[in-house]
Amino acid sequence: MSFLKSFPPPGSAEGLRQQQPDTEAVLNGKGLGTGTLYIAESRLSWLDGSGLGFSLEYPTISLHAVSRDLNAYPREHLYVMVNAKFEEESKESVTDEEEEDSDDDVEPIAEFRFVPSDKSALEAMFTAMCECQALHPDPEDEDSDDYDGEEYDVEAHDGGAHSHKMVVPSPLSTPAAQGRLRLALPAVAAAEV
Repeated sequence: MSFLKSFPPPGSAEGLRQQQPDTEAVLNGKGLGTGTLYIAESRLSWLDGSGLGFSLEYPTISLHAVSRDLNAYPREHLYVMVNAKFEEESKESVTDEEEEDSDDDVEPIAEFRFVPSDKSALEAMFTAMCECQALHPDPEDEDSDDYDGEEYDVEAHDGGAHSHKMVVPSPLSTPAAQGRLRLALPAVAAAEV
C-alpha cells in the first residue's frame, strides 16, 4: 500500500506512552502485517519489521475503543476510527465515486484494528490512547476544553451480551453536542433530544 512510509519511531522526546511489539495492524479488513504500535503524545504510529509504517494524527481520530466482541472480529483488539482515506484507488474508481457521492460534507472514514499478540496489553493501550487523545481537543468543538473523556463499558450496561469499552462524547446537554446528534440523526425531532 502506497501510504506506508519509512520513518523513525516516536521516542521519549515525542512523549512515548506505550510501545506494543507484535501487534497486527488491519485497515478496513485488510491485514498490513505485524509490527510495533507506538502510542505517543504527538501521534499514533505503527511500523512493521522492515521499518515501513504509518502515523495517525490525533485530530483525525474520531473514536477509539477496546473491542472484545468476537462476533465483530475474531480477536480482541484496539479499534481506531479515522476521518481520512488511506487505500490506493485508480483514477477510474475516484471518478466513479465522485459521481455517486456528490455530498461534499461526507468525510472519508478508515477503520484500523490493532491486534496485540498479548491481549492483556489492551487496557494499557486504551489508557495511553485516552491520555494522548485528551491532549488534542477538537478545535471545532468549543466545549471540548471542558471534556476529559468518559469510559462507557457496554458489557456492564447490557448484561454481558457485548463487550466493548470506548470513549464516548460529552453528555448531550451542550448545544454543540445536540447539534451533532441532530445532524447524525435527522429523523429525530429536536424535542426528543
